[in-house]
Amino acid sequence: MRPLTKAVGIAALILVPIAGMAANQTETNRNATQQWHQGILAGYQSLAAEAGDLSVAAVDYCSAPEQAARETLEQAWLDTFLAWQRVRYVDFGPVENDNLAWQFQFWPDPKNLIARKASYLLNSEDPISGEVIAESGVAVQGFPMLEYLLYDEPLNASDNALPAEKTCGLLRAVAGHIETNSQQLRDQWQTFRKDYLATEQYRDTTIRAGMAALEILEDRRLAQPMGLRGNGKRSVYAADAWRSGRSLKTMEATIHGLEQSFLPGLTQLLKESEQPQLGPRIENQFKDVLEHFPELHRPMTELLSNDDAFSLLQGFYVDVSQLTTLINDQAAVELGVIRGFNSSDGD
Repeated sequence: MRPLTKAVGIAALILVPIAGMAANQTETNRNATQQWHQGILAGYQSLAAEAGDLSVAAVDYCSAPEQAARETLEQAWLDTFLAWQRVRYVDFGPVENDNLAWQFQFWPDPKNLIARKASYLLNSEDPISGEVIAESGVAVQGFPMLEYLLYDEPLNASDNALPAEKTCGLLRAVAGHIETNSQQLRDQWQTFRKDYLATEQYRDTTIRAGMAALEILEDRRLAQPMGLRGNGKRSVYAADAWRSGRSLKTMEATIHGLEQSFLPGLTQLLKESEQPQLGPRIENQFKDVLEHFPELHRPMTELLSNDDAFSLLQGFYVDVSQLTTLINDQAAVELGVIRGFNSSDGD
């Protein structure tokens, strides 16, 4: 019996470290998801607060359309849009309900549906209301529609330019729709906490969301306008927020959002991995990417048309590419995360 007893003892000694490692991994995953949930919640709370200010600014401007009110409205639109950019990477959970992400930002828009939808609504004899906006589709319901009303040059040279009564009706209704959706998203994310923290797969889902956001930023928001993808021609119309000239501001906000609410959980996981040095390397690469600002706070048109300015954009692209490689090809592999299908790919 002694050999059997000895074998059982050895097995017990082996199992204790394995059980301890599993417990440590579970605790690490729990800490990471708690950080992610809290960071994303803070982002959604900021979005809801800014959206409330935007809705008020739209009403105030249409009531008294003076220059100061117009400037307040434009700043409120930008502040709220950038708040959205900081949480734009979250492509799972409540934001999937009712195509909320698309309601906030219909992009890309290669067929210029936003302009066509606006023209239809503004030239229709039917009044514009919140109910009409809710039924009009995602091209009408979000930040790009407000950007169109504020910054589209042909519109602003027409009889429908703000503060025309019908256009103000559309402005107020869309701003109100964004406010409602922002509050809903904030509240639903809070309710989602229990399932998010209790479901192991959300660890990988969150990492994939960060990965997808970086791929979209590199390939579609940067490379495509720069002519590095597709037909090889530079085109401002491939960028988001091109009408307002804020394409680079939105990219900066996305990077800031990833740094603030995604990176802490990722580095928490990497600390306990076999490559703990990856965490500091990624943190430093985020800093390298953001060091390109504020010099890149310029309209995309200027950056694409001037070779000296374009070189600045190229440097930013290289640093974004390096960040994408560190997270998608190294950190994700180290953590055993395989890139999944991204619904925003459109294929």
